[in-house]
Amino acid sequence: MTSRERVMTALSHKEPDIVPFSLGFGINFPAKKALAEYMSRDIGEIDTFLESLSDIRHVGPKYIGPKNRNIGMPDGSYTDIWGVKRSPVMNQKDTYMEISDYPLSSLTTIEELENYIFPDAGWFDFSAIPEQIEQIRARDKSRDYAIMLGNGNIFESSWYMRGLENMFADLLTEKEYAHWLLNKVTEFFISYFHSAFEAADGKIDLAFTADDIGGQNDLLVSLPLWEEMIKPYHKRLNKMIHEYGAKIVYHSDGAVMKAISGLIDMGVDVLEALQFDAMGMNPVELKEKAGDRLSFHGGVSVQSTLPFGTPEEVTEEVLERIKVLGKNGGYILAPSHAIQAGTPPENIYAFLKATGRLHV
Repeated sequence: MTSRERVMTALSHKEPDIVPFSLGFGINFPAKKALAEYMSRDIGEIDTFLESLSDIRHVGPKYIGPKNRNIGMPDGSYTDIWGVKRSPVMNQKDTYMEISDYPLSSLTTIEELENYIFPDAGWFDFSAIPEQIEQIRARDKSRDYAIMLGNGNIFESSWYMRGLENMFADLLTEKEYAHWLLNKVTEFFISYFHSAFEAADGKIDLAFTADDIGGQNDLLVSLPLWEEMIKPYHKRLNKMIHEYGAKIVYHSDGAVMKAISGLIDMGVDVLEALQFDAMGMNPVELKEKAGDRLSFHGGVSVQSTLPFGTPEEVTEEVLERIKVLGKNGGYILAPSHAIQAGTPPENIYAFLKATGRLHV
């Protein structure tokens, strides 16, 4: 099978020739550098090698909007299209970008929100997408990769601007305000995805959407509150995406078992991340409960097995995920999130080898 045939067969709940593979959020640079050294390759070679293993390629439009958005600064900070500023924060092993300014944190009225400059789909050149797809296919005509477009994170984009604590309070006590903001963000994503699908002319297979609604032990908000305040906006976006025939890959970390039925009703085709280290997240139960209606992407633990297990334990987990989640199709093998700095390179190598694609 080609990569696209492999992915789309699996998402049709049929078993392909081999379980599709994706690196998902990838490998953080220090871990990738250690892997390159372990495999006696330079960092450029390892990037090309890792890319060759995946059955999915990502595309997106070119930003042409205001120069004070989507911009990095000399101090390492970055301001995104929403006006959210992130600054570098270091731990013992890596640097991460953390939000340092929430631009809507002090705005208390809808009138103030109406005067804020929100992003517009006109800030993007969508004609870049078909060019990207053609370049992907030209590099390896035999693979015919599945093409994914992202990223529609409605609740997250809202609280990134508002601040998480403020947003939680708004959901409970300032519902009109919260609805205005969530609707505004949804309208942007609907326009964005619509423009992208029109430009791609049927060549996009997967749409990546997201909102972390689970923590380590439970949902971040109660299930009824999620059903009332967040789910309807994704349902609107998903309806439009499905009109273009694309499958919806929805990302959430954490303990989300309580929301599985709601996610299916929301229009999700593929549940992504699969943090089985979180409370109540069990691959066997998940497959039995929803495997006929929902496909899965991820599941190999970046929280425990990859960073702290042995190569043998990594191999065992990969094979178990394929056995359970890949039965009768419906599974794309991937890490549960980005593989973090400090993950032993021999474990990453064992993970890649267990996919059955490692030929070195």
